[in-house]
Amino acid sequence: MQEHIRRRVMEISNYIIESSSTVRYTAKVFGVSKSTVHKDVTERLPLIDKNLAMRVRKVLNLNKAERHIRGGEATRKKYRTEKENKVS
Repeated sequence: MQEHIRRRVMEISNYIIESSSTVRYTAKVFGVSKSTVHKDVTERLPLIDKNLAMRVRKVLNLNKAERHIRGGEATRKKYRTEKENKVS
């Protein structure tokens, strides 16, 4: 594995653990695609550091379990904003 990829994998993994960030948000922060982040933490990271990979997996599983809540909040915010704009 090339050194710059190894470095990115470690940086992304540490960021996810420290911030409990989603794959989507992490991709924005690092300027890469969601697919790249996902491949880095699910395929490349276990080859580099199995313990860190397990910790990242726990965060990603928690985010996956909570995503329906975040989606509901986003929808509520959207309609609340639309309603406020119609009243104004």
